[in-house]
Amino acid sequence: MTKGTSSFGKRHSKTHTACPRCGKISFHFQKKTCSSCGYPQAKMRRFKWSAKALRRRTDGTGRMRHLKKMPRRFKNGFREGTQAKPKAARPAEA
Repeated sequence: MTKGTSSFGKRHSKTHTACPRCGKISFHFQKKTCSSCGYPQAKMRRFKWSAKALRRRTDGTGRMRHLKKMPRRFKNGFREGTQAKPKAARPAEA
C-alpha cells in the first residue's frame, strides 16, 4: 500500500460546504458546525491567538450602516427632530 500518488486519486468526497452565516467553505457536513465562525452557536468564534482572523471580521470591514454616521452625529451633539434654518434668514457673511 502506498501513501502517496495512488491514494490521492481516491479523494473525491467533501467534508466542508458553504456556511449559512459566514459564507466560507468551512461548514462540516457531519458535525453540522462551521470551523470558521462556529455556526450554529449564537456567539461568533474568535480567538486572541489569531490576530489576523480577528482583523478580517472586526468593526469597519463591512458596510457599517449605523457606525459610519456616528462621527457626524457626535459632532452635532446627537440632535434630532430639528429643521435647518432657511438661507434667507441667516445673517449675511462679510
